[in-house]
Amino acid sequence: MSARLSARRTLRQRMTVLTVATAASALLVTGCTSNTPEDEDVSADAGTASDNDATGDTVVIGFSAPAADHGWMAAISAAAVEEAERHEDVDLRVAEGTNDVNQQISQIETFINDGVDAIVMLPYDGAALTQVAIEAMEAGIVVINVDREFTSPFAARATVLGDNYGMGVSAGTYICEQLGDDPDAVVAEIAGIDSLPLTQDRSEGFSDALSDCGLDVDNRVAADFTVQGGEQAAANLLQAAPQIDAIWNHDDDQGVGVLAAIENAGRDEFFMVGGAGSANVMRSIQADDSVLQATVVYPATQAADGIKLARLVVQDKSVGDLTSLSVPRTVQLFAPVVTADNVEQYLSTAFES
Repeated sequence: MSARLSARRTLRQRMTVLTVATAASALLVTGCTSNTPEDEDVSADAGTASDNDATGDTVVIGFSAPAADHGWMAAISAAAVEEAERHEDVDLRVAEGTNDVNQQISQIETFINDGVDAIVMLPYDGAALTQVAIEAMEAGIVVINVDREFTSPFAARATVLGDNYGMGVSAGTYICEQLGDDPDAVVAEIAGIDSLPLTQDRSEGFSDALSDCGLDVDNRVAADFTVQGGEQAAANLLQAAPQIDAIWNHDDDQGVGVLAAIENAGRDEFFMVGGAGSANVMRSIQADDSVLQATVVYPATQAADGIKLARLVVQDKSVGDLTSLSVPRTVQLFAPVVTADNVEQYLSTAFES
C-alpha cells in the first residue's frame, strides 16, 4: 500500500469518528428544547423528546477556568456565565480565573466542601487537576470536563471538547481546494506551543489533509499563542521562505502579531487561513482587506455547553432529540471553515482578540 493511500485511509477513518461526534454536538446545540409539534400525540415513554428548558430543581454549579488573558479564554468564561443566566434553575458560582494549578485545585476543593451539585471545569492542566476531579466525583458531584482532558475516565461524568485534529483537517482541506491543482505550491504553518498535545493534533490533522491532495508543509515555525510570539515567529518564517502560496496560522490571537509581521515585510503573494475564529479576523475576511481568506473555528462555547450538560445530568435528563436516556459521555464540537461566503453566519458568535 502506498504511503499516500495509507494516509488517506487513516484520515478518513479519523474523520468518520469526527462525523459521529459532530452529530452529537449538533444535537446538543439544538436539542435542549423539544422539536415535537404541539398537536402531535407523542407517548411519554422514556427516550421521547422533552422540554428540557422547563424550570426544574435548582442546580448549584461551580465553574473554574484559567485566567482570561487570551481572547478565546475570556469568551469561554463569558459564554458560561451567559448560559447560566438563561436558566432560572441554575445557581452558578464562578471561581476567579487562574493559571496557578494549585490555586485551581484549591478552588475545586472549596466547591467540594460547599457541596455543589456540579462542577464545570476547564483545567489549566488536565493531568494536574485529575485527582481533585476524581475526589469531586467520589463525593457525588457531577464533573463536566471542558477542552483540556483529564487523564482518568473516573474524573468526569462528561467531557466537552473542541476538535484540534479536525481544525488541522479543515484548514488543510480548504488549502487543498485552493491549491490542489498545483503540486509545487508552497504551504507554510505557524503553530502554537509545540509541546502541547493540542498543537500536535492540529499539525497532524493539517499534514494528513494536505497529503490527501499531494501537498505538504514546506515551512513551519511555532509561536506561543501570543501577539508578540506570533509576530516573531512569522518574521522568522518570512525571512526563511522567499515564496509562499498559503499559510495556516493556528491561533487568531497570535495572528494579530502574524499579520503585523506580514505587513512589515510587505508580503502579499499568499493567502492566510486563521485558527479559532476571532471577530477581528472574521471582520477582515468580510472586508477583504488583508491576506486573510478564511479561519477555522475552535468554538468558544465549550464551557457554555458544559453548563447545559451539568444541568441536564443533575436533573436526570438527556439531550433533546437523542433516544438515549442520559447525556453522552463525550461531545466533540465541529471545526468549520469561515470564508467570505459564510462569515455573517459565524460573526455573532466570534470572540474579540
